[in-house]
Amino acid sequence: MCGILGVMATSPVNQLLYDGLMVLQHRGQDAAGIATVEGNTFHLHKGPGLVRDVFRTRNMRALPGNAGIGHVRYPTAGSAYNFAEAQPFYVNSPFGIVLGHNGNLTNAEQLKGEMFRLDRRHINTNSDSEVLLNVLAHELQAASHGYELDIDSIFQAVAGVHRRCRGAYAVVALIAGYGLLAFRDPNGIRPLVYGQNETPDGMEYLVSSESVALDTLGFQMVRDIEPGEAVFIDLQHQLHSRQCAQQATYAPCIFEYVYLARPDSVIDGVSVYESRLAMGEFLAEKVKKHIPVDEIDVVIPIPDSSRPSAMQLAQALGIPFREGFVKNRYVGRTFIMPGQAMRKKSVRQKLNTVGQEFKGKRVLLVDDSIVRGTTSREIVDMARAAGAIKVYFASAAPPVRFPNVYGIDMPTRAELIATGRDDAGIASEIGADALVYQDLEALKQSITSIRSDLTVFDASCFDGCYITGDIDEYYLDAVEGKRGGGKANKGNDEDGDGKASQQLVLGLAAGQD
Repeated sequence: MCGILGVMATSPVNQLLYDGLMVLQHRGQDAAGIATVEGNTFHLHKGPGLVRDVFRTRNMRALPGNAGIGHVRYPTAGSAYNFAEAQPFYVNSPFGIVLGHNGNLTNAEQLKGEMFRLDRRHINTNSDSEVLLNVLAHELQAASHGYELDIDSIFQAVAGVHRRCRGAYAVVALIAGYGLLAFRDPNGIRPLVYGQNETPDGMEYLVSSESVALDTLGFQMVRDIEPGEAVFIDLQHQLHSRQCAQQATYAPCIFEYVYLARPDSVIDGVSVYESRLAMGEFLAEKVKKHIPVDEIDVVIPIPDSSRPSAMQLAQALGIPFREGFVKNRYVGRTFIMPGQAMRKKSVRQKLNTVGQEFKGKRVLLVDDSIVRGTTSREIVDMARAAGAIKVYFASAAPPVRFPNVYGIDMPTRAELIATGRDDAGIASEIGADALVYQDLEALKQSITSIRSDLTVFDASCFDGCYITGDIDEYYLDAVEGKRGGGKANKGNDEDGDGKASQQLVLGLAAGQD
């Protein structure tokens, strides 16, 4: 889960990209980067931390140009603390390219071998995004025969990427001297939209992970980029698009609607907010079957993404809805934080109770999902400490029983609280008096009720069915072994000032070696 932006404008884009990354900050808090192009020269600045910490006035001044891309990183592949893996990535041969990627390649190791043995390309980090960049660069070279690019060769190169790469990828890339390229994997697992803004000097285009960036930056949404489709905006601001996959299917990640995306976004034609309201409706029906409604005094959401579901659930049950937790917005998301101890500590820093909403009451807590259970356990404890006499728990999503390999950091089955436990066992583990999970079919229906032709989803973290068809037990074991082997060596960089950054100015005549 990362956030990407691409802009082709008629005026400097540095501020536009900064503002857009601030809007997409929820998609990644580990690192941020912006690359702009002026003529054939790229200007790149990236560093660890939040957008506001990475970019200072002097950095923004060093990012001239009317076209650029931006990235906020949430680490899923490679090391969480390796600064070299912040994006965008850059390659200078055969064309100068900078690239930002949201998702995760499932055949990255195979591609690394091909890069070295066949393509004669060197991969400098453990990031699958650098692999993807080099695959694109190689395919552009093959399609253009090492000479000038044209529209057909660009789309042919993307078709080559689709043939070779497996997994999830939404991509924005700048090609020096040519324009802005955006494309999406053939299953459309990760979201990607584009919009336009008409100015006196011509049409401007913005590509983003979520529609909310278009809204806040004054662009009118045109549509989602289709699975397998590529969109290219040339230097004359002409937009070209083409389906580049032989077989494409809509199978978006259902967890985007549950948790990852902002509620004010529209993904693949579905309002995230509306889908979460529908989740609450369906969850209410399930609650009625398992908990006597007259034993619930109040419904309390666990902020923030569960609020629409909890509100609709309370209305459907005819039970008061109350805000019982106050959130400190300056603490990061806990399930993406490294280490259980850090996550547990962060829960108490992030949430505090409104005591009178719990004291002497039987409360139903509603969360969007339960992943590791650390947050849920702490929250139940907090509710009891605030005076709740009974604590029921409801999840707007089904049990997370399987790793997500397409860009969400849930790689080890041992870390998932639902692994090897039934609902009663999970309730006992988190300390709740009763636990109700959403059914998977009901979750899917909460989306298809809004867009009826969207019927296929990647719901692999719930059902273990991986949409790309290349994930088996051996693959999962390898991912988990790799994660466990490298975890002890990752540090927090606490001896530094947390403001490490990189400033590069890259002279990129197309084809320069």
